[in-house]
Amino acid sequence: MNTYRFTVKKLALGAIVGAAYAALTLLLAPISFPAVQFRISEVLCILPYFFPCTAPGLFIGCIIANLLSPLGVSIFDVVFGSLATLGAAWMTVLIGKKEHTLGNQILACLMPVLFNAFIVGAVLTWAYKERFVPDNAWLSYLLNILSVGFGELVVLFVLGLPLMRWLPKQPFFQKQIEEFGEEKPLVRTTEKGESS
Repeated sequence: MNTYRFTVKKLALGAIVGAAYAALTLLLAPISFPAVQFRISEVLCILPYFFPCTAPGLFIGCIIANLLSPLGVSIFDVVFGSLATLGAAWMTVLIGKKEHTLGNQILACLMPVLFNAFIVGAVLTWAYKERFVPDNAWLSYLLNILSVGFGELVVLFVLGLPLMRWLPKQPFFQKQIEEFGEEKPLVRTTEKGESS
């Protein structure tokens, strides 16, 4: 069984990523919150692929950013928008446990796109009344799915995927993966020295 231990260093890394997410989102608020949003901070959603300890930090960072939204606080956005980030982050963690191939990296980048398109699309439609088509909530929801999904797709595939390919080749990042990444499963040996 593969165990993952949260150490003080890992908690600190998660907190730093969460703070960076909130700061980037708020710093770039004009493009982070509207229906057609390019939340550059979402590029940090690639990190759970390498560092599972960053998933809770992204969730907390999203809560903070949504609480401080210039559109005003919507409990729907705080709860469901943040849960979308958490769901995408945990799926990215699971994908990161597999072999690090281009296909899995693409799949990891798709998780924030899909979770946010459908969940944040609904939040924008019903909580903020961001309706492209007045008096037609379902068509507006579809258009919000497309607009949020498009913004996420641009951020995750123009910035995120190239970073996922480039960062692991950098010595500094390799060192961080060794220190903060997923622990390897313990291999037990029998009395004869065979692994079980």
